[in-house]
Amino acid sequence: MTTGTEQRAPAAGGAALGTRERIVRATSRLMQRQGYDATGIKQISRAADATLGSIYHFFPGGKEELATAAIRHGEQEFADLLRSSLAADPDPARAVVACTRELAAGLRDSGWLDGCPVTATALGAVDRTPDIQRAVAEAFGRWRAVVADKLRGAGIADGDARDLASTVISTLEGAELAAQVAKDEEPLYVAGRHLARLIDSYR
Repeated sequence: MTTGTEQRAPAAGGAALGTRERIVRATSRLMQRQGYDATGIKQISRAADATLGSIYHFFPGGKEELATAAIRHGEQEFADLLRSSLAADPDPARAVVACTRELAAGLRDSGWLDGCPVTATALGAVDRTPDIQRAVAEAFGRWRAVVADKLRGAGIADGDARDLASTVISTLEGAELAAQVAKDEEPLYVAGRHLARLIDSYR
């Protein structure tokens, strides 16, 4: 997870981030930390080092369109974390434990500020904005697909893999929130241990 001060850092390969990408990253980080309602366009403009005109040029739909783009950015961030964590160990149970430890480290290193960027953005907005609701649903679906692919690759039947993947994602989301509130990694560690046992029971 990056911090707000890193929004203007070079992208991979050394190229500076474009204005649109800076705006999306700034929106994602701000909404991750303070939610949809508490984040304003002017604050995003300052954090992204972008003019209001630039924001409305790229996002004529305003804050709702920005939030949707931020959710898709957060979705990709978490999907990348999932893939890298799950790929690090051929055993899916151990890989899920590794994932919980990586989530715990990210939370701790952010000073307990950077929880899930998707759910933090969605809270308070998802019931009012269909585009945000749809983006959140798609994010969770893609995360479940990443986990299900790992489980199927370990020989778990398709139906069981899909059900287990849903449980894994729901548990990770809940444990991450619990850890953030408590400012303690333990809820994620406990979740990892129990998810590993559950996965092992299917093999």
